Amino acid sequence: ELKEHADRLIEQLGCDPIYRDYLGVLLNNEMWRESLATVPYERRLLLLPKCMRVESKCPAPFDEFGLLCKQCGLCTIQDLSAEAERLGYAVLVAEGSAVVMSIIQTGKIDAIVGVSCLSVLEQAFPYMEAAAIPGVAIPLLQDDCIDTTVDLDWVWEYIHLSSADQTRRLDLGALHEEVDFWFSPTSLALSMGTAEGETERIARDWLGRAGKRWRPFLVASAYQALRGDASGPLPEDLRKVAVAVECFHKASLIHDDIEDNDALRYGEKTLHEQHGVAVALNVGDLLIGEGYRLLASCRVSAEQRVRLLQVAADGQRQLCRGQGAELCWARHPQPLKSTEVLDIFRRKTAPAFEVALRLGALYAGVEPHDEVSDVLGRYSEALGVAYQIRDDLSDLGHSGETNDIAGLRPSLLLAVAHEKAKGATKEQLASVWRRTWPEGVTPVQVEAMYRELGAVDRAEVLLGTFKEEAIRSLHDLENHNLKGLLRRVLGKIFNDIEIKGWCKEQEVLNRAKVPAVGDAVPV
Repeated sequence: ELKEHADRLIEQLGCDPIYRDYLGVLLNNEMWRESLATVPYERRLLLLPKCMRVESKCPAPFDEFGLLCKQCGLCTIQDLSAEAERLGYAVLVAEGSAVVMSIIQTGKIDAIVGVSCLSVLEQAFPYMEAAAIPGVAIPLLQDDCIDTTVDLDWVWEYIHLSSADQTRRLDLGALHEEVDFWFSPTSLALSMGTAEGETERIARDWLGRAGKRWRPFLVASAYQALRGDASGPLPEDLRKVAVAVECFHKASLIHDDIEDNDALRYGEKTLHEQHGVAVALNVGDLLIGEGYRLLASCRVSAEQRVRLLQVAADGQRQLCRGQGAELCWARHPQPLKSTEVLDIFRRKTAPAFEVALRLGALYAGVEPHDEVSDVLGRYSEALGVAYQIRDDLSDLGHSGETNDIAGLRPSLLLAVAHEKAKGATKEQLASVWRRTWPEGVTPVQVEAMYRELGAVDRAEVLLGTFKEEAIRSLHDLENHNLKGLLRRVLGKIFNDIEIKGWCKEQEVLNRAKVPAVGDAVPV
């Protein structure tokens, strides 16, 4: 029946039939999502595949039930298992429907969260159906049965899915679209009033230009998580808080572009290239003032208004300190260690995310102190660093929006490559750091060095590490709505999963009609 429904979807959507089984998994998951949410954690099983381990280095042995993880830290099995067991799950790192069936027959499991290739999921499904056990599945992202990967944000979401989280049905895509609409000319006029004079018109145009709007989205997300009833319409003043946060951000971009002498932003000329440095500086200053004006105009208690302004001011100071550290380095540029670059990322990018979350919480009437304050700080820090690492990676190649090599900005890729390089290559990369460009070496060749030296692979690992750190920062948070929504927000921001195919080993077995090891053979 799932295949029939999937075929109808393929016809309606006009997508490639190769995704039929994947669509079947998505349909199955949505069918069982609410049932899974009501099952206590201690009545759930998390089933992970052994192929997620780093096979060449994994020290873990096997027994009749599967892998006995040694907590070596080489792969994500350790983190997923530890968190699931902390919640109360039974956890198995094994494959094969026989294992699933044996666990179901104990009568101690009422729901299953499974990670596997599509072929194994398909074979396990009939056993779960026969026992009336709800199950959700997260397919692996590429073929082969060695060193595979999975969409970790998706796994974390299902592991923590709980009926206590009243935001679990919230459509984050629709929320992001609504926030984006707040920056249309008509909506900005409603929030900020009619633009008067050329300076304000330039500022409004810049504020409404392209951008991901992640910071105002975080304002709205924090508010939705903490407001109590997330189903009602969003209040008008929330829009002012969100626009204020974007005012601060867009002002920082204007000043940053001037400081870095960048010519392009969002695929168009930067503001100082269009109107000159003096006008651009003034517009940036105006936007900072507009942000504070919007916060001060919110119809909240006097105490809330003071805290909104205080949080914004503290964030502005932190941002300028981080940018200042980079500018001071730029006066006498020298090679930076990867840890030093990450610290710059932490100080430049994380404050804006933290301000957005705190302002959303404050507008909801929740003072983020003690536990919540610590969590928002750690979450924002990890989110900010991960976001900046992804920016470094996305800048690679001719299609990148900006080029850190040409812009001579601190780059994690350059730092890692320099640390790994030796001899003449190390000196060439040191020259790039010092802005004394080595003769005959082009930015394309430097990027080739990044790949040859493993800097790109290392940056991708660090990206995953900081995303996981953001997830781990939420472990002890008692507010289920905030915990659930922040976890989902991370997946929304880093929605860059690449599907590469499915398990070759299992497909060979299927074609040969040979049961996989450990599979029960129907009689």
